[in-house]
Amino acid sequence: MRSTPTWPVAAGSLALGFAVAQATGIRPLGGVVLVAGAGWCALRWRAKVGAARAAGLVVLYLAAFAASHVLAHGIGPWPSVAVVAAVVAAGSYAVADAVPARRAVGA
Repeated sequence: MRSTPTWPVAAGSLALGFAVAQATGIRPLGGVVLVAGAGWCALRWRAKVGAARAAGLVVLYLAAFAASHVLAHGIGPWPSVAVVAAVVAAGSYAVADAVPARRAVGA
């Protein structure tokens, strides 16, 4: 059985988090969406590719979130979110989703 891909959740939670924050005017509410999405992905990444690569993907996610704020000054908020979501989707796919699930061996 093939495991659930993480790239849609990783990218989607960045976009949905921004949409929630913008629509409600409550930035921490958007943050809840981001934390939930990153947490869900982190658990699956760890199971698929191990703790080190999962940590790297979480760092990519957080760096993309931070970069979106800087990038928004030049290209606007939604284009910025689209760019960083695409980067996170590509990274998630390349590192975790394109490889077969890791099999637990004696641990």
